[in-house]
Amino acid sequence: MKSNLWEEEIISGCLNNDRVAQKALYDRYKTKMYTLSYRITNDFDDANDVLQDGFIQIFENLKSFNSKAQLGTWIHTIIARTAIKKIRNKIHFVDISEADESYLIDWGSTIDVQFLEKAIASLPVGYRSIFILFEVEEFKHRTLQR
Repeated sequence: MKSNLWEEEIISGCLNNDRVAQKALYDRYKTKMYTLSYRITNDFDDANDVLQDGFIQIFENLKSFNSKAQLGTWIHTIIARTAIKKIRNKIHFVDISEADESYLIDWGSTIDVQFLEKAIASLPVGYRSIFILFEVEEFKHRTLQR
């Protein structure tokens, strides 16, 4: 229950342009949101840009936040969408059937965390972003209607 009270107080303060409340909100979510930004962009500068742009959107749109949802989930969605927008122009999908050997990964008999992180980081931007969003962040795929 304390978390809900904290959120209500922070949201109220942010809506009144209270810099202390804004800093408290930022401090509470900055590390997790930076990690998300970096996972999607795979670039420190882009992740910093996403974090800044995302929090500007958060503060500008906080009045539209529906308190029935979780604040952290709402923030997470904004940051993820901001990161996707940031990399959209960098995404170049490759037809896997035509991929050269540089896209093939030999997993060997065992996989350790460092090897897996390196393999994910080596994926082309679009593939890596989709993998991170779906497998790590548990976003859902949208089915295209034709």
